Amino acid sequence: MSEDQTAELSTVADDEVVVHVGSSVKQYLGLTPDTEYHFDGHDLRTLPAPGELLCRFSSVNDLHFGEIEAGLVGGMDDWPSCSVEPGTEPYPELMNRGAVEEMAALNPELVVVKGDLTAEAVPEEYQRFLEVYQGAFGNRMVHVRGNHESYNKAPYAKDLFQERNLDGVTIALLDTSVEEDARGALTAEVLERLDELGQRADRPVMVFGHHPVWEHAHEPAGRARDDYFCLSPDSTDDLVEVFSRRPNLVGYFAGHTHRNRVLHLPGAGSRPFAEFAAVKEYPGAWAEYRVFEGGILQVHRRISTPEALKWSNTTRSMYAGLFMAEAFGHSISDRCFMIDVPQ
Repeated sequence: MSEDQTAELSTVADDEVVVHVGSSVKQYLGLTPDTEYHFDGHDLRTLPAPGELLCRFSSVNDLHFGEIEAGLVGGMDDWPSCSVEPGTEPYPELMNRGAVEEMAALNPELVVVKGDLTAEAVPEEYQRFLEVYQGAFGNRMVHVRGNHESYNKAPYAKDLFQERNLDGVTIALLDTSVEEDARGALTAEVLERLDELGQRADRPVMVFGHHPVWEHAHEPAGRARDDYFCLSPDSTDDLVEVFSRRPNLVGYFAGHTHRNRVLHLPGAGSRPFAEFAAVKEYPGAWAEYRVFEGGILQVHRRISTPEALKWSNTTRSMYAGLFMAEAFGHSISDRCFMIDVPQ
């Protein structure tokens, strides 16, 4: 097989496995939870199904409505970028349309959109985001700005703290963005409100924001604390401190880096601090969350409309091909996993 024909294990749920081979989709349904299988060269174990299924919801990030060229990095002019042919549908349109179609088929109780709604934060881009997502999900959709909005001083999507209760879980959506800065931070007010929610919540709380934790927070001391792209080191420390006090906060889920990755930070036990891939480029994905009475599953969903797969496979060449493994995640546990909840 050529590189783009490798059988990629995209999804492992409690009852389903999905393997992508180039632009083809191989779906295995009706599987038994917490059971070993072998599909298309992959040894795997399905996720558990801990008790009664209470609800499902979904999340996306890094939509970039209005973008016309993917893979541009400052100072890296020799790296190839990707764009669609003039006169054809812009790729943010086709990727987000595919995500919305697939999520709508799930009929989620909530859709959490965690930042980078637009490319340049112009009003027309934001309005198009609302047409596509609010048009499909109405008040079942919550959203917050990302650095593409805050860096460009957009006046919208700046709610500091949003809270939604679903059956079996509370969703907290935080504004992590900083005016005129690509990096993130958490204000004292946001941290106080999260702490208060963790104290009073009568169910597990999943925390969402655009910026993930400081990249070096899980590594040994000695890394420069002014060398960061995500949440500031101080904000990361403050967030972990709140988590350490509040066992009902069961995980933190972000975007921004356009990759699938899970970290476990000192002081927070086994709770995940996760990053999720972008909608707009390889692998082109959205997250499904299955809330059971005894745990919550994150299920990675690669957007699988034909045009979405064609585009996302094209973007494998971005960043000189170096980012493919990072974007997809180095193992299935970076994409699909169970989140423990207090019993």
